Amino acid sequence: MTFSEVMRDLDLAVSVAHVDGVDPEATQSTIDMRRSLLEETCRFLKLDNVQLDSKHALIQGEYGHYSVHLGSGVVPKQPGGSLCVVAVTAQHRGRLFLPFADDDPRTAEVVSKVLLLARDREIQDPTILEQIAAR
Repeated sequence: MTFSEVMRDLDLAVSVAHVDGVDPEATQSTIDMRRSLLEETCRFLKLDNVQLDSKHALIQGEYGHYSVHLGSGVVPKQPGGSLCVVAVTAQHRGRLFLPFADDDPRTAEVVSKVLLLARDREIQDPTILEQIAAR
């Protein structure tokens, strides 16, 4: 009994483990696709304060500088720490339709975080504003 419980716990830990804060589902091709999607979206919306590198969207906001990891969606603070921006799924707020055909919720999360932080002056959520001000 104890052995099977330990093995079940080990299996659970291994199956959800993340290496270096990266979603294991996010392969390099997924990250490349998200980068391309963000390049076109930012170009279309004329967001010149977003730069993309191999794994991050680097954002020069009016309240601060942000980075969004294209694999995990994690938002590290610049210069240190991280912002906790929780995605609200479509089932909680109605359907969200993005200008691309992709049913991957992580891609929608990454794109929405980049767009939110690129226009940080328009943020009204007090929890996010408090984190930004705590820099």
